Amino acid sequence: MKKVFMWCLVGLLSLGSAALSQAQTVGGTEKAVAALEQQWLQSQKTNNPDLVAPLLADKFVNTGSDGKVVSKAKMLADSKATKYDSIDYEDVKVTVFGDTAIATGGSKAKGTDASGKPLDEHVRWTDTWVKMPNGKWQCVASQQTHL
Repeated sequence: MKKVFMWCLVGLLSLGSAALSQAQTVGGTEKAVAALEQQWLQSQKTNNPDLVAPLLADKFVNTGSDGKVVSKAKMLADSKATKYDSIDYEDVKVTVFGDTAIATGGSKAKGTDASGKPLDEHVRWTDTWVKMPNGKWQCVASQQTHL
């Protein structure tokens, strides 16, 4: 009877340890992806698309608030042409699903858009991040909706 109890105790401790390890990994992943979102924000604040370029997968697609779908190259070109007087993120949340993370948030921005028109917008956005085979997280899709 004592042996059975010991094996059950060892099993429970192993399961608890694995669950704690999983929770710590997920929490770490959420923080890591949130930091990548902050790097993206910094690229916008400093008008430096080179900060965000390595965060985007080669096949990245962006669905803008106007409904247009553009590639990584087009989004980076538009980012370079857009000049922000101010931009801030709000309510950023990251949820992890294995090797995929969904980041949601909002942003308020003022400045000049890529076509030279005044920009004053408040949007909600969703970014889909995937852990690539090399272990780095990259955004594969982004979508914005005007509020």
